[in-house]
Amino acid sequence: MTTRPDTEADLRGLIRDTAMDGDIPERRDGFRRIASGQPEAMAERVERGGVSALAVGEGPELVWFHGGGYVFGAPETHLVLATALARQGLRVLLPRYRLAPEAPWPAMLEDARAFVAASGPVVLGGDSAGGHLALAVARRTRMEGLALASPNTDRTGQSSTRGRDGDLMNDDATDAELARMAMPGMPPDDPDVSPLVADLSGLPPLHLEAAGAEILLDDSLLLARAAALAGVDVRLRVTPGQFHMFQLWPDVLPRGDESLARLGAFARDALARDTR
Repeated sequence: MTTRPDTEADLRGLIRDTAMDGDIPERRDGFRRIASGQPEAMAERVERGGVSALAVGEGPELVWFHGGGYVFGAPETHLVLATALARQGLRVLLPRYRLAPEAPWPAMLEDARAFVAASGPVVLGGDSAGGHLALAVARRTRMEGLALASPNTDRTGQSSTRGRDGDLMNDDATDAELARMAMPGMPPDDPDVSPLVADLSGLPPLHLEAAGAEILLDDSLLLARAAALAGVDVRLRVTPGQFHMFQLWPDVLPRGDESLARLGAFARDALARDTR
C-alpha cells in the first residue's frame, strides 16, 4: 500500500513528481501510487452481471465508476473516496470495468450496464471518465439519480477551459490522447463521445461537482446548462482553486471531503425519495 501524503503541499508534490508519460503499465502504476491508500481488505468483494466490484459501507446503493480516462484507475484507487461517500449512510460499489487500449469502447459501457442491470434501485456516480460512463448508462437505463464529479462531457470544441494551464491532474493533450485510446475512430459529435450533444431529457436528478482550476470546468458548466434546458433537475457546485479529481484525497483536502459529502447526501436523498 502506498503511503498517503499528510498535507496538501505533500500531495501536490507527489502528483508533480510522479511520472505519467511512460508506457501504459508504468502510467497505470503511477496513477495507483498517487491515488491508492486504503487497504483492499477493508472492502467486500462482490459480483453482479459477471462484473466484479469492491463495496464499502451499508445502506442504499451508490454505484460509483472510477475515473482515469478509461485507461488508468481501478476500484482500489478509489477506496478512500468510496469510504468518504459511504459515511453518508450508503453502500458504495466500485465496479471493475474493462479498460482501454486493451478493451476500447463499448467494452466499459457493456460492463457498466451489466452491473447496473443486476442491481436494484441505485444512484449512479463517477469522477472524470467514470462520470462520462455514468451518463452513458443513465441515457439508456432508468436510475434514481446521477452524482458526478467533473465528468468528461464535450469533445466538440464547445468547452472554453480545456486549453488552460495549471490543472495539476489533467491537461488537454493527455486528455485527448486517452480519448483516442478509449474511443478510437469515433467522431467528436457522437453522443457517446460527447454527452453534451446527446438527448438529456430522460436523465434523473443530477448533482455535479467541479473544480475551479481544472480544464474540464466548462464540461460541467455546459452540461448543467444543457440538462436544465432539457428539463432535468440539476444542481452544480464549483470548488474554487482545486484541480481535477481532487475528491480522491478527502483525508488530505477538506474541500474534497466536503464535495463528497454533498454527493453522498444527494445520492442518499435520491434513494430515499424512491422508497416513499
